[in-house]
Amino acid sequence: MAHPTGSRSVRRWTTVALGVAVVLVLSACAAGPNPGLDTAPAGLSQPAGFWLGLWQGMILPVTFVVSLFTDAVSVYEVRNSGNWYDVGYVLGISFVFGGPLGASRARR
Repeated sequence: MAHPTGSRSVRRWTTVALGVAVVLVLSACAAGPNPGLDTAPAGLSQPAGFWLGLWQGMILPVTFVVSLFTDAVSVYEVRNSGNWYDVGYVLGISFVFGGPLGASRARR
């Protein structure tokens, strides 16, 4: 069954508009700059690095619950040394929640 030319045009523009909308929504989720990068948190002489990120990743479940009730606690240290803090943080989270090794144990 042949489609009228107008129907294809409307469908094409609808697809393009939907694609643009999806790109705009996803771009709104992009991370922005961290103004606190390389500045030390209160009480520390250096910005949070790998080891503090590892520790904060491991205590994430407790920190999250506490952060629901107080503004003085947050789950992520924004004044960090950058990528090494992030690596430690993600490793700490994976230690607590099992990571890739926990997934292989669950399959057995």
